[in-house]
Amino acid sequence: MRKKVLLVLDVVESVRLMEEDEGGAVQRWQQLVSHVVQDVLPPHEGRMVKSLGDGLMLEFHTAQQCVAAAFTILRYSEKVNAGVTSASRMQLRLGAHVAGFVTDEHDIYGADVNLAVRLTTVTKPGEFVVSSELREQLVEAVDGEIEDLGECFLKHISKPVRTYRIGPPREVVRTADEHAQGAVHGDALQPTIAVLPFDVQSNEAQNALLGEAIADELICALSRTSQLRVISRLSTSALKGRVDVVKDIRAQLRADYVLAGVCIDVGGKLVLFAELTDTKTGLVTWAERLRGNLRDLFAADNELIAQLSTNVCTAMMRHQLQQARSQTLPTLESYALLLGAITLMHRLSRADFERSHAMLDVLIDRLPREPLPRAWLAWWHALRLAQGWSLEPRQDAMLARDCINRALDNNPDCALALTVDGIVHTYLQQDHAVAALRYAQAMEINPNEPFAWLHSGTLHAFKGEGETAVAQTEIALSLSPLDPLKYYFDSLAATAAVSAGRYERAVELAQRSLRANRSHTSTLRTLTISQVQLGQLDAARESMRQMLKLEPTFTVRQYRVHSPTSHYAFGEICTNALLRAGAPA
Repeated sequence: MRKKVLLVLDVVESVRLMEEDEGGAVQRWQQLVSHVVQDVLPPHEGRMVKSLGDGLMLEFHTAQQCVAAAFTILRYSEKVNAGVTSASRMQLRLGAHVAGFVTDEHDIYGADVNLAVRLTTVTKPGEFVVSSELREQLVEAVDGEIEDLGECFLKHISKPVRTYRIGPPREVVRTADEHAQGAVHGDALQPTIAVLPFDVQSNEAQNALLGEAIADELICALSRTSQLRVISRLSTSALKGRVDVVKDIRAQLRADYVLAGVCIDVGGKLVLFAELTDTKTGLVTWAERLRGNLRDLFAADNELIAQLSTNVCTAMMRHQLQQARSQTLPTLESYALLLGAITLMHRLSRADFERSHAMLDVLIDRLPREPLPRAWLAWWHALRLAQGWSLEPRQDAMLARDCINRALDNNPDCALALTVDGIVHTYLQQDHAVAALRYAQAMEINPNEPFAWLHSGTLHAFKGEGETAVAQTEIALSLSPLDPLKYYFDSLAATAAVSAGRYERAVELAQRSLRANRSHTSTLRTLTISQVQLGQLDAARESMRQMLKLEPTFTVRQYRVHSPTSHYAFGEICTNALLRAGAPA
């Protein structure tokens, strides 16, 4: 027995219409049938089962295809009636049911076929009614507006049938107030990802829910970074398997990315195929295949999920950066502007660095009351000074202070703004007491602000308080393990490890940071210092050569002037190590 979705449409008062204007009624009916056959069935993968004289029976693979086709037919019937008097209008009644039936070369048969036909008898002109079996496959508001009609008795059907009236889905429009509210809560500054349950290819019955479990694990992992908004699986599961799932997720869940995939169980070995899709373009921006052990999937430290979630986060960041570099600034989403600006300002390229300033300017104009763009612009001016790129150091220092003051005026309890104020005091004003206070305030307001823990730990490293530095930077790494600036976190954590005398750990962190961003000269300095302390002088000299290629004007004298370590014994350890590695005095 075959099982498909049957859609039946019936012309209201067809006998009367024929008697009053046979030629006109036939013409309008033929026009409608031609449209159904040529323009409705092909895109919805439907099939004409048969003509019912004054109606049609159509067959579809899915409930979504059936419902979309029904709305298309109803809309077109209005065009057919253009210019016709109200009494002569051709009105339709539509009914649909998930039907099991048998078929031969002449017709299709079965109780479900009769039920589908009888549904039109309880349908008002211009309306569409479906059975409960079909309604269960629909999502409210996504597929249509659904109204429960209760149990209805149908002619020649012994038991009452639960029916639902289906209206076209309302267009999703985000109001100005919703946009403004999103900006206040930072929604406009975070890309949103929806994780679909993975499709499962396995002969084992116990693996039926494996795809949902993988999605749960990924959602938990991705939710640990403050740079993303992650849709709950209860919302995404409702849209799984749909023809236009990416389009539906963008429209209904306002997600910017969809993560989906397939998991294959091969004798206890798990193979995952994952792909990331940009919902705006519908294009796959990243795809990867990973392997692991099925029994390890739900371990607390599962490397497969950790690796996959890290790679997804990195792929999103790269895509945002590519957009930020290739598109004109006014057309970019706010989160693309912010993530792009943060990344570009930490690159060595002067062109990238200057573009990040322009991106932050656009974002400030777009969200004048949002503290984050001004806080990052303050850090931009501080970095410009630290890198020796400023032509007017006093002006950059003044602008950095002005930006952070404005950010805190907009929101004095913004943990990130307080953190950046601490950074400005650390690197520009050399006022480490105030910097420590700002970091402490930020962590009190938001104990989960990783940037505050990171820079507080780095300040302890500068002072030579190595163990405290390591403890705090490790907390930062655990709070944001998938941070788009992961290389930056690893770099400062390496500095903390050097301060604590954990040189092998420092080398490990520095090399991991450099794998993600080889142009970060501060990381190369930390690696050089660690290698010297380990007695690896040849490796240290090679690291120094790489650093000088990127920063040919570097001198130890200049480093002493600008480094926050210059007032502490830790600074002497660093400068002596750099000189031993061949750094210009």
